[in-house]
Amino acid sequence: MTDSHKPEDELAGTEQPFVSHLIELRDRLVRASLAVLLVFGVLAFYPGPAALYDWLAAPLVAQLPVGTTLIATNVISPFLVPLKITLLAAFLVALPVVLYQVWAFVAPGLYSHEKRLVLPLVFSSTLLFLIGVAFCYFFVFGQVFKFIQSFAPKSITASPDIEAYLSFVMSMFIAFGAAFEVPVVVVVLARMGLVSVQKLRDFRQYFIVLAFVIAAVITPPDVVSQLALAIPMCILYEVGLFAAGYFIRYSKAPDSPE
Repeated sequence: MTDSHKPEDELAGTEQPFVSHLIELRDRLVRASLAVLLVFGVLAFYPGPAALYDWLAAPLVAQLPVGTTLIATNVISPFLVPLKITLLAAFLVALPVVLYQVWAFVAPGLYSHEKRLVLPLVFSSTLLFLIGVAFCYFFVFGQVFKFIQSFAPKSITASPDIEAYLSFVMSMFIAFGAAFEVPVVVVVLARMGLVSVQKLRDFRQYFIVLAFVIAAVITPPDVVSQLALAIPMCILYEVGLFAAGYFIRYSKAPDSPE
């Protein structure tokens, strides 16, 4: 049998020198950084770093005794912490541009069917991460802080440090944002053929236990935040199973060339 019957590799002849990849990577990083800095400049002007931190601290301040505020134990904390919040907000706002630069860099090395899969996954993973952060801020924080303050002795006046609060918020945002990526992980595992959908369904009972173990490890030692993380993970696992079954059943993407 001759090699003429072998399918032609659509990526054949598209290789570039290593230096060219480095130059393109530099350009993509510069563009992504400029987007973040531009948004940072806008947010620094309006509403401003102080207003952004006040907005971030609102769920905690609402549960503190009347007249109580957060404190700063470090000399430069009142200046540095709001700037960190502004930079974080700028990154989240500019995230579509950052992801586009990542996509534009890796897309030339992907097959057509991989491009059709990656772009929806990038969009859905970004959306799910932001939904997880929003769920944490608008629902979980209020319930957690209310629960914690209900156990505080009356002889204690709670005045959390702003840097400690920022560290807590960042860890919670990352935890809930990552937890909401469960459907994406399930779809990728099934779509790439690493695990069958049926095996993922059979793993459901173990995943429920795993979700509660993860929630107990990465959240504060209170039942509210643990349930608020574990229950959505279990629900999103079911969503991932449904989506994976749909993609496997109706996807017509061609196999990659040998």
